[in-house]
Amino acid sequence: MLALTRKTGERIVVGDNVVITIFDIKGDSVRLSIEAPKEVKVYRGELFDAIAAENKQAAVLNDLEGLAGIKRRDESGT
Repeated sequence: MLALTRKTGERIVVGDNVVITIFDIKGDSVRLSIEAPKEVKVYRGELFDAIAAENKQAAVLNDLEGLAGIKRRDESGT
């Protein structure tokens, strides 16, 4: 992890094509401007965590549905 101190208007460059600019600082809030290619997905952390949790839950449900299908086929003898 890299921790940086930046002032308003200063930038952080990630890789070759992502630029994060400190847009504004008010109290304990920081507004950022993020320039990234369209193929780079940018999420707020809490939204990313929610999406990851839903994907994980969906994967478990798909596994359970797949197991139920195997059980039904096994019981029917096919």
